Amino acid sequence: MLPLLLYICIIMVQFKKADRDMIPTMEELAQEIFPATYAPILSSEQTDYMMEWMYSRESLEKQMAQGHVYHIAYYDGEPVGYSSVQMVEDGVWHLQKIYLKPGLQGKSVGKQMFLGAVGYIRENSQLPCMVELNVNRNNVKAIRFYEHMGMHKASQGDFPIGNGYYMNDYIMALEVK
Repeated sequence: MLPLLLYICIIMVQFKKADRDMIPTMEELAQEIFPATYAPILSSEQTDYMMEWMYSRESLEKQMAQGHVYHIAYYDGEPVGYSSVQMVEDGVWHLQKIYLKPGLQGKSVGKQMFLGAVGYIRENSQLPCMVELNVNRNNVKAIRFYEHMGMHKASQGDFPIGNGYYMNDYIMALEVK
């Protein structure tokens, strides 16, 4: 009988802080990831509106100018996701965005992205601090992920975003020490 060999595969994800030259990469990732994420939750009209509102070149440049710090996640040298954090006040950060290609979800890449974002906050903040994020109340998969990462539902709200659309979100929170 041959001995049973166990192989442990460590997924290596690299992060690069995005600058304006990387906006086309972020736009391409968003075109693939965002509609797939929200197809079961939002109308295609609202998704189209939100894509223009959040992911046009002009919008991304404006976000960066307002202090959003974007990172692009690379797996095997290919861009596979993006995240954005922003300090909104002393001691409070908002994880504005964290999105990963659907085919890599559930393979620890999202966990590494989340930990990378929290690591960036930890390195650039006075501790302890609070990390908050908005998540659609119907995005059960994401809510479970964030709870698994130690976040809790702190509040909820219906936030108007224009054109009669709302983001119906939980605000989740995590204390970083």
